[in-house]
Amino acid sequence: MPLDYKSSGVNIEAGEKAVKAIKQQVRTTYNKNVLSDLGSFGGLYQLDLSVWKQPILVSSTDGVGTKLRLAIQAGRFDTVGQDLVNHCVNDILVQGAIPQFFLDYIGVGELNPAQIEQLIYGFVIACKENGCALIGGEMAEMPGFYQKGDFDLAGTIIGLVEKDKLITGNAIQAGDVLIGLPSNGLQTNGFSLARKIMDKNKLSVDSYIGELDCTVADAFLSVHQSYLNDIKPLLEQELIHGMAHITGGGIPGNLSRIIPEGLCAVVDEKTWEVPLIFQWLQALGKIEFSEMRKVFNLGIGMILVVSASQAASVLKVTDGIQIGVIEPGKEEKIRFF
Repeated sequence: MPLDYKSSGVNIEAGEKAVKAIKQQVRTTYNKNVLSDLGSFGGLYQLDLSVWKQPILVSSTDGVGTKLRLAIQAGRFDTVGQDLVNHCVNDILVQGAIPQFFLDYIGVGELNPAQIEQLIYGFVIACKENGCALIGGEMAEMPGFYQKGDFDLAGTIIGLVEKDKLITGNAIQAGDVLIGLPSNGLQTNGFSLARKIMDKNKLSVDSYIGELDCTVADAFLSVHQSYLNDIKPLLEQELIHGMAHITGGGIPGNLSRIIPEGLCAVVDEKTWEVPLIFQWLQALGKIEFSEMRKVFNLGIGMILVVSASQAASVLKVTDGIQIGVIEPGKEEKIRFF
């Protein structure tokens, strides 16, 4: 019997079926700036120069890490697409950028059109919520590289910010205050340690967590929050001196990235209560708090640095809390107490 592509593990017909199934969903994210349709070799996007005067392109590429393993085990595929878009949105938002369009990459061991449709549905939901177009992507069927049932996701986002409104952290000064916006659980970071704790305690995605009144899957697969709609009005009023998206590395690893030389961010950890999911993980895994702080967001998903005179205004229009201040300091970029 002669060999063909399907016998080697690549099903072209399944790929075509998947594209056909998602085409109408993807089109719902389009706006007047999208000039191409799904299936083109490249996505076309026209910059509206009546809106943007001196635009700076801001881009980011990311994935959602080993959270995918839990999604696969739970058979839930729509939330991780939302995670990926929202994570990328937040990463460019910290520089003041507004998302314009998004591109995805899906690598699979065996192409399953129903699974792909759920993944794309997650992208579509988040793109629409963030006002950006899903203008292209790639589905790669790679038998022998990914095991059957496995997949990987990556995404690239492109945003715009006016040159004179770019946020770099250079405006941060002593006396500014830190405002923390709550996270939605683990978001997309710390899952390798969380899964290790699960395995050590023989828990599955269906295990019930009494302290949280839900299953492991419900707790761990909560969608990574986008902060765009909360922060966009603050950008328009130019109230923000700096922002940090709290992802891998926690507050120490991310807030320190935006603090100028000669200054120190002083964080008062008594100003917020660490959510129960992190308390549960710490107790179950017998993890030192210093390690928890380095791995997880511990309930703070985004930190805004604003002037003391504007803090009350920012707190009034967000669900944030004041968690610290900026002080002079040459020895360290961040200090906890």
